[in-house]
Amino acid sequence: MNRACHYTPPGARAPKLHYYLHLPVGWNGAERWPVILFLHGSGERGNQLPKIKKHGLPKLIAQGQAVPAIVVSPQCPAGTWWTPHFTHLLGLLDEVLATQLADPTRVYLTGLSMGGYACWELACRHPRRFAALVPICGGGRKQFGFPASVCALRHLPIWAFHGALDTDVPPRESETLITTLRRCGGSPRFTLYPDLAHNCWDAAYAEPGLMSWLLDQRVVSAVV
Repeated sequence: MNRACHYTPPGARAPKLHYYLHLPVGWNGAERWPVILFLHGSGERGNQLPKIKKHGLPKLIAQGQAVPAIVVSPQCPAGTWWTPHFTHLLGLLDEVLATQLADPTRVYLTGLSMGGYACWELACRHPRRFAALVPICGGGRKQFGFPASVCALRHLPIWAFHGALDTDVPPRESETLITTLRRCGGSPRFTLYPDLAHNCWDAAYAEPGLMSWLLDQRVVSAVV
């Protein structure tokens, strides 16, 4: 089941976050399910929610693929980036955890391109909030303390993806963060597709074992 929803953040000037809420097959309102927060790329910003079905998990769900998790897919308002909406994204997660019988120990973060950058940044700002991270063709900006700040994630299970032929977001953006993480004691996975450019997310989300790996991760001390 996939339905359009909106989250109204506190504060008169805060814009609503429109989002798709996917409830998995077998949902019965009693069992606790894992939660995946999906952040789209820059091309899907705006106020037309169906745009975010063009790529990533919303696209797969729209095509009928079974995803055994609650998937929350918000839309970034037009002309903005994810960064100023981080507080509202966490508020949206809190609302889902409170209303959907979600499992607070199994909350995951993934995104592509602009959303890939946001994955790294949001997780670094809240390194104990998520059980695992899957950033795709993203990176970290120096003004937000990268690459050094990525060491806050050395405890976190991470599987990053990038296309070696990417000219929109050069693969060194991911490579730098992965190298830094490993130097400070992290053990991230990294898949570099030698024949793919910017759109490596189709291959990434189809990667054998990705979903089972992701849903196996749990946090020891969850935010509830």
